[in-house]
Amino acid sequence: MQNLFEYLHIAVFFIVYKTVDIYWATAALIGTTALHTIYEWIKQKKLPKKQFIMFVIVLIMGGLTLYFRDDAFIKWKVTIVNAAFAIGIFISQAVFKVCPMETILGKEIQLPARLWAKISYSWSAFFAAIAVLNLYVAYNFSQDFWVNFKLFGLMGLTLLFTIATIAFIYPHLPKEQKEDEN
Repeated sequence: MQNLFEYLHIAVFFIVYKTVDIYWATAALIGTTALHTIYEWIKQKKLPKKQFIMFVIVLIMGGLTLYFRDDAFIKWKVTIVNAAFAIGIFISQAVFKVCPMETILGKEIQLPARLWAKISYSWSAFFAAIAVLNLYVAYNFSQDFWVNFKLFGLMGLTLLFTIATIAFIYPHLPKEQKEDEN
């Protein structure tokens, strides 16, 4: 359900952009993110840190976009979020020796620590590349191209990287886990 809400923000942004403009789309993004944040707070009786951080970033970057009537701020939001993921995953793994990917998937999949580390570093690099790629697209292509890239390009790249991660993990799964999946 959490992922559905995250894609809902993007879908609403995209639809409002295509029917009105970037500023209304930004306002819609702020609104849907605020509603999602309120929903999570009511549902869980507390606010998940990730949700709060996302809301703050959307509110700040979206607010600046609306206040200054400059779409550069909302374009930077994508880069800031992905850079934060890249840095967070990297620091967790390299400094604190806590593997974020194992924390997320370790209950379902048993892998050696070195493989979890490779997966974490790979996702960190992926998020860093996405952060840079977003800026490249934002400043070298039209606003319309960037909005399409934000929805379809980033989602497609994330799906491809997820499939690549699964392909990397699969040969390392114990035989029992492979049989359970078939």
